Amino acid sequence: MGAASILESRAIEEAAFANGWTEEQLLNTAGEALGHAIGRYFPEASMIVAYLGKGHNAGDALVALRVLRDHYDWKIATRNAYPLHEMAPLTLKKWDELGLSRPLDRMPQRGALDRPLLLLDGLLGSGSTGHLRAPLVALAAEIESLRQKSGARVAAVDFPSGIDPDSGEVFPDTVIADVTFMIGNAKIGLLHAQAANATGSLVLVPVEPLTHRSSSHLELISPQTLDHGKSPRAFDFHKGMAGRVAVVAGSTDYTGAAVLAASGALRGGAGLVTLFVPQSVRNTISCKCPPEIIVRAYQTNQDILESQFDALVVGCGLGEMDDATAQGILDLISQTSSPAVIDADALNVVARMSRCEIFKENQVITPHPGEFARLAPDLAKLPREAAARQFADRISATLLLKGCRTIVTQRGQSLWCNSTGSPGMATGGQGDVLAGVIGAKLAIKESPMDAARMGAWLSGRSAEIALNETQVSEESLLPTDVLRFLGSAFRDWKTTSR
Repeated sequence: MGAASILESRAIEEAAFANGWTEEQLLNTAGEALGHAIGRYFPEASMIVAYLGKGHNAGDALVALRVLRDHYDWKIATRNAYPLHEMAPLTLKKWDELGLSRPLDRMPQRGALDRPLLLLDGLLGSGSTGHLRAPLVALAAEIESLRQKSGARVAAVDFPSGIDPDSGEVFPDTVIADVTFMIGNAKIGLLHAQAANATGSLVLVPVEPLTHRSSSHLELISPQTLDHGKSPRAFDFHKGMAGRVAVVAGSTDYTGAAVLAASGALRGGAGLVTLFVPQSVRNTISCKCPPEIIVRAYQTNQDILESQFDALVVGCGLGEMDDATAQGILDLISQTSSPAVIDADALNVVARMSRCEIFKENQVITPHPGEFARLAPDLAKLPREAAARQFADRISATLLLKGCRTIVTQRGQSLWCNSTGSPGMATGGQGDVLAGVIGAKLAIKESPMDAARMGAWLSGRSAEIALNETQVSEESLLPTDVLRFLGSAFRDWKTTSR
């Protein structure tokens, strides 16, 4: 299920018509799927105001409003850019079926609302691109004002009005969404990093007759596009089958990183987690760890290599190292035959010693942009997509390039862009949790690509779920919150419910 251009999406729609689908059947099916997707993403019954243009994008929104009202107990209203009689005939029919008396002349005062407020951008569909024009500009500005000043969240239907869905270019006055619900297929331009601030999180809303079957150079990481990781465990499953993860992490200054990485492996499903730390901090770190984690001091690589493990996680919180210690980390990376996650300070050592050739096919490297710039300074100024593609062609390992739109790829493969996450994840320690989760997936013999893609999605989805808790906000979200809701994220992946 590859990402599609607008031209490809129209061709898919025409093929659906040729196979007997009517325009109204497609619109109803898409709108109903959209409504259920919104209801699952925002589990608290809210007040939703749909901002409507006059095309079928607005029709999708109107059908979604009916679903949210009738199935999820939401309050609904609309703000219309045009008089009702200017709507497309099918869209006007959906307005009549919804049974609202009239659109809102103005937004109600925020203090008068008794529930959260969601604004749904249904102003423009694929038939219009480029700069917004009157009267849409004024409504887009109203949406942004409510988002900035009144705590409203914004969801876009298919893509935010004002963005180019093929290139990802964001024009002036574009609607800024917190989440974009892409109908039928991922829109290829929305996967680009330059579009991320306008699209927010990405949700794929499958509509069977509109599904794009072929692959593309950009793909979306989501449970709708990937099949692995959904089978239940056998009833006689035991901890040996769940995999053993060795985590080499921590230092005097970064004891928490070691705990978070090991906890990520534990919550990621590992049957046995052994955390190897320097002798000088063993007692300090042991006191901070969950009781399920085994904490061992190590002095040499041999102490680690002689233990039994199915996957290795190395680098979290190791801190600055002298040359001898750094060489030991390089030797560990090159000597282990087990799958491994190479993160943080281990990557800095590789960069410092210019040793990218030591990465192996069964390893995942997880740099953030700063670490990536040290690994590949010549690529640092390129667009993320181009930089990731070129660097992946230089190394044997799978690359997970962190960011608001995390990219996963390997030599000769498509770029896979993560759909989940939140700016609330801009907190030290999130990457440590991610490294542990990926290590747990590697330990059960998932491929490096599958482990990295699923790990990125799970961590981002867990953050999204945490933010639905009343005591958690973007400002207060912590890596420990992500750990706490990883189980819910696993459930969403297995049931394809996000």
